[in-house]
Amino acid sequence: MNQNVNVIDLGDRSPDQWLQMGTGENQTPQRRKRITTDVAVIGGGMAGICAAVSAARNGAKVVLVQDRSVLGGNASSEIRVIVHGVTKLTNGLADRETGIIEEILLHNRFMNPQESFTVWDHVLYDFVVREPNITLLFDTQAIKANMDGDRIASARCWQGPTETEITIEAKQFIDCSGDGLLAATSGAEYRSGREARSEFNEKFAPEKADGWTLGATILLSSDDKGKPMPFKAPSFAIPYEGDAKYSNKGHDDRSIIPFQEGFWWVEVGSDFDIVGDFDTIRHKLMGYAYGVWDYVKNSGKYPEADNYALGWVGSVPGRRESRRFIGDHILCESDLLEHRHFEDAVAFGGWPLDEHNPGGIENLQDPPSFWHSHFDKVYEIPYRSLYSKNVSNLQFAGRNVSVTHVALSSTRVMGTCATMGQAVGTAAALCIAKGISPRELAIQHIHTLQEQLLRDDAYIPNRPASRPGDLAQQAKQITASSTSSGDPKLLLDGVPRDEHGEVHHWASDGHAATLNLEWDEPVGLSEVHLKCDSNLQRNIMMLKTPRDTENYAPAIPQELLKSAKVLAFQNGDWKKVASVEHNQARLVRFRFSKIRTPAIRIHLKDTYGSSNIKLFEVRCYN
Repeated sequence: MNQNVNVIDLGDRSPDQWLQMGTGENQTPQRRKRITTDVAVIGGGMAGICAAVSAARNGAKVVLVQDRSVLGGNASSEIRVIVHGVTKLTNGLADRETGIIEEILLHNRFMNPQESFTVWDHVLYDFVVREPNITLLFDTQAIKANMDGDRIASARCWQGPTETEITIEAKQFIDCSGDGLLAATSGAEYRSGREARSEFNEKFAPEKADGWTLGATILLSSDDKGKPMPFKAPSFAIPYEGDAKYSNKGHDDRSIIPFQEGFWWVEVGSDFDIVGDFDTIRHKLMGYAYGVWDYVKNSGKYPEADNYALGWVGSVPGRRESRRFIGDHILCESDLLEHRHFEDAVAFGGWPLDEHNPGGIENLQDPPSFWHSHFDKVYEIPYRSLYSKNVSNLQFAGRNVSVTHVALSSTRVMGTCATMGQAVGTAAALCIAKGISPRELAIQHIHTLQEQLLRDDAYIPNRPASRPGDLAQQAKQITASSTSSGDPKLLLDGVPRDEHGEVHHWASDGHAATLNLEWDEPVGLSEVHLKCDSNLQRNIMMLKTPRDTENYAPAIPQELLKSAKVLAFQNGDWKKVASVEHNQARLVRFRFSKIRTPAIRIHLKDTYGSSNIKLFEVRCYN
């Protein structure tokens, strides 16, 4: 039997009986808004931020829709997950992400040296709102896609604090929301749960497919108060006696010590619908979190916790998995483990295959996570896994992309999600400029997308830049005032980092060094780009407990270029055309009024502590 379904008009406030005392008149609140833009990015986590910023910087008008009052998603102060990426290679070092995500982490180093999570929220806010092409909507959820054939025409959104229904019309949509409600309501194909081992020949998949997803976690942190701090568990706490239940099973990952940063393994999953089960899971997680802390404080096994008290407990679970949307390629276990090369690679990862126990804290018989495999080098992520198979103007980035459950156990970490975000944001801007779909971009213009990403300091493994339009490659010679390692000619080889044991840099011998580029004939120039050293072997994400190790930098990377200037040879003399002081990024762009010159000199003044100045690339554009 057919039923007529009435669509609720959320913006209709005609029944309101509002006497506005300032005017003395009866009023009707205006609670509808329509926004037209080029690109709508749904979700303001690390993937969504990078997508929005990359699309905006490449010329598109962008609306960024975030359903919370802060940016950052799982990394925000509400949840406080560390922005991991390629941080656990088998050599113990990083091979970390560059591009927009590195800009964000460096921005935090300069703006938030105290490493406050609430200030971090506003570092992200500053990073987004300073982009003139971005309109940011907080506390707004995209609840329904309005379709025109196989494309999304608009997104129906609800902004709670303003009680406003917002319709966003866009040419391209990017769902970075994690759960992907907009994408789901568009009819985009997706799946959840674990694939059978036979479907993709995945040795770490279960023999039979099932509905289990990676669980969600509520984190907590504690502080030493310098005196005994008693603790009484609240009524909703769920008693924990995990030590006794798993002590003979060797599950060292489910450890109580250190307890100051909380317990990532206080986790609850779902074997059917983790989105629909959210409220039940949240109540459980609150009980388990306080139950574990009660065990720490009152079991008598951890006297070192006597002076500790809870300083912060999350109320929003950090979710690891829900929907995975289907693209033209489903990235699987063997793609990662065999380091498959993709001609359409646009992003990369390297976190281990880290499949959390599907039952979480409710299954103490198994370890909290199965560390199936660690990587010795990064793997590639193809563009065909980042757009919808059946919705023509929909892309996605983050934990909702086209991967199997096993592959997601690696790709889900936020540094990796951010590389996908920059890729799809850049792709969306190119789709707008060319009037084509993401699939057409993948088939006809993948080289253009890759080159723009590389120009913007994203990294694509095994894909040197060919650098179209770069006049530095036409220079007759490039020379340096001094060299301690590498060769200045390597700055033109298209590889913006040392990789696979091979050197792709030039480093000066001391400060106040110069690089000269000379052409046979004068060339027109208006931009010079440098890619400097930020030590990609040391991670710079914010930790709950800062540390200074071979793998983690506690402050601004000392290798980072601090100040420099560009001089052009004109009328028989060297004249300054651009300069930077207190540089805060690996990619340094000097922009100036167009000139004609047969030579430029780049004067590299100093760093934030390193005795030599290292560069990986120089480009020149008209």
